[in-house]
Amino acid sequence: VAATEHVPGRMFAKTVMVSTDEGEMYMLALPAPYHVNPEKAAAALGASEARLAHEGRFAETFSDCEVGAMPPFGNLYGVPVCVDETLAEDETIVFRAGTHTDTMSVAYADFERLVEPTIADFADSPST
Repeated sequence: VAATEHVPGRMFAKTVMVSTDEGEMYMLALPAPYHVNPEKAAAALGASEARLAHEGRFAETFSDCEVGAMPPFGNLYGVPVCVDETLAEDETIVFRAGTHTDTMSVAYADFERLVEPTIADFADSPST
């Protein structure tokens, strides 16, 4: 998607849903080429364990979005958002806008002001 939008993959924010051992659901936003490190994610969320959530667990929460195309505005759905610090370094971020064909671009500062995410180190670069 980043290539189609002509933006570096590092600027394209993907969202990943995780659940903790306490049963809490979180939306993680990270650069598209990166992947979630479960141990780092658990530490960032103050949990003992964090694991990828099954689609069935969150699809209903985001009923107006295609599964896997949720924008990083979990706060609008009552889901806390955590952004990886590498994504927070970008001036502008691009992300799916609820469908697998629509994207949106916003200044990171505006996104942060609107969402008020937790910023943490929970993602590993593609080379690690």
